Amino acid sequence: MSLRDIKEAHERISSVINKTSIVTSHTLNEITKSSIFLKCENFQKMGAFKFRGAYNAISLLSPEERERGVITHSSGNHAQAVALAAKLLGIKALIVMPETAPQVKVNATRDTYGAEVIFCKPTIESRSQTTLKLIEKNDYTFIHPYDNDDVIAGAGTAAYELLNQVKGLDMVFAPVGGGGLLSGTSITVKGINSNIKVYGVEPKNVDDAFRSMKSGRIEINKTINSIADGLLTNLSERTFNIIQKNVDQIITISEQEILSAMRFIWERMKLVVEPSGACSLAGVLSSQVPIENKKIGVIISGGNIDLNEFFNLIQERIVN
Repeated sequence: MSLRDIKEAHERISSVINKTSIVTSHTLNEITKSSIFLKCENFQKMGAFKFRGAYNAISLLSPEERERGVITHSSGNHAQAVALAAKLLGIKALIVMPETAPQVKVNATRDTYGAEVIFCKPTIESRSQTTLKLIEKNDYTFIHPYDNDDVIAGAGTAAYELLNQVKGLDMVFAPVGGGGLLSGTSITVKGINSNIKVYGVEPKNVDDAFRSMKSGRIEINKTINSIADGLLTNLSERTFNIIQKNVDQIITISEQEILSAMRFIWERMKLVVEPSGACSLAGVLSSQVPIENKKIGVIISGGNIDLNEFFNLIQERIVN
């Protein structure tokens, strides 16, 4: 894949996606002694960058594939993205979701965007096996959350917009789970200017990308215990190879660092972000990379958070 693929994807989807805003904070710049620009994909359709890749991939399907319908597995954001993209294109969508998926994401996928939802056990193996059985039975086209060139190209359009909106960046930070966003981001950034540093950020509790970069082979997470529910998957060979080639460093952050970054964005910048979406800023604030006097792009990947849990906690305090 190359920058040309990203540009073609952007031309293909630009009339449908939201060109998301760049947001800055004087306070954040003072704290970090740098200039930070947040690319707010929480303002994207369905609330996350995932719509870019899903729409790009599904729009390229043949008439026969469209007739049969599409399927994917996802804990939430990719599920919503595929559901919405399929709805806009008039295609049937079936989504395999873990039983532990946030209810707000289940509701949006099924009720708002009209996809059929099938639940599975909250393991990567269960997701894959359930999906495979449904494909074998119904011949659906599988839209992988990240192990797909068209999905990666679509994801990379966020960074493409960022570099056109903000000139002269020194660094770009993006979260990493399965690696689709980071892959597309790194292809875009290095394709435009190889001198710009690209950093991936992931929770310490699911640090397979960090360990993979160290060992030179794909590592697996034995547990998936993190509040960043969108970053719980492992890299694929495709995304690992791209990340190895283009990404300068993977940074790991604690659960508390994720919460602190999320709180800052909510309180000081008045933006609704989910834990996965706050990880990139948490990486910037972690002091693992010298950032003073640098111009930094930060991709906020999404803002789909289950507020029911939050309001339930408030209600319990009121009652007690």
